[in-house]
Amino acid sequence: MDRSIHSPAPVIQTNFNGTFSLLEAARRNKIARFIHVSTDEVYGSIEPPHDADENYPLRASSPYSASKAASDLLALSYHTTYRLNVCVTRASNNYGPYQFPEKLIPLMISNALEDKPLPVYGDGQQIRDWLYVEDHCRAIRSVLEKGAPGEVYNVGGNCSLPNLEVVHRILKATGKPESLIRRVADRPGHDRRYALTNEKLTRETGWKPLMDFDRGLAATIEWYRSNRAWVERVKSGEYRHFYELNYSRRGD
Repeated sequence: MDRSIHSPAPVIQTNFNGTFSLLEAARRNKIARFIHVSTDEVYGSIEPPHDADENYPLRASSPYSASKAASDLLALSYHTTYRLNVCVTRASNNYGPYQFPEKLIPLMISNALEDKPLPVYGDGQQIRDWLYVEDHCRAIRSVLEKGAPGEVYNVGGNCSLPNLEVVHRILKATGKPESLIRRVADRPGHDRRYALTNEKLTRETGWKPLMDFDRGLAATIEWYRSNRAWVERVKSGEYRHFYELNYSRRGD
C-alpha cells in the first residue's frame, strides 16, 4: 500500500500485468484450477456496523487496491470468457512469522525489540481485521479443493481492532514503554475501516479461523525475537531508504 503511493507504476505492472501473464499461461497450458489471492482493500473503507460480503461494491482507494480490484475482475473474466477454472479469495490483514517488516505488526514488533520509535499513522484508530497466516493458508487450500469455479470468497480472522490497540498490545507483550509510540502524518487516502464476512467460505467449505489473536501475536513476537539475524538482514539496504521516506520525510 505505502509503496504504491510513492511509486504506483511497479504496483500496476505486478498486480495487473503480472496477473494477466499468469492467466494466459494457465489458459495455454490448460491448468486445472487457478486461485487468485486478493485483498479486502478492494472494498474500500466501510462504515460500521456493515461488513462486506462478496457482492459488496468495489471501492478501491489507492493504486494498490485499485490494481488488485482490476486483477480480480480480469481473473473472473477468464472464467466467463475462456471457462478457466478460477476462484478469487479476498483476505484481511495477515500477520505471523516471516512477514516483511514494513507491515504494521512486524514493524512494530521489530522496532519495539530494538527500542526504536513505533511510527503510528494519524490517530491510530484505523480498524483492521487480523488473520493469522496459517489460517489464511488453510483457507486458500479449502478454496482450492472445495471452491466453486468463478466464485469469490472472503477470508477474515474475525478480529477487528484499531491499529493503536494492536500497538499497545505489542508493547505490553514485549515489555516496552508506551513512550516509544511516535505519531506521524497520516497516509494519503487512508481507509478508516475494513470489515468483511466469512459466511460464504464457512458455509461452502467448512473453513473457519482457528488462531486467537493474542495467542497468534505472542507466537509472532517470539518468532521475531528468535530470528533477529533474519530481521536485521531484511531491514538493510533499500528498506532503510523506504523507511526514511515513509516515516521521517512524509511530505517529500
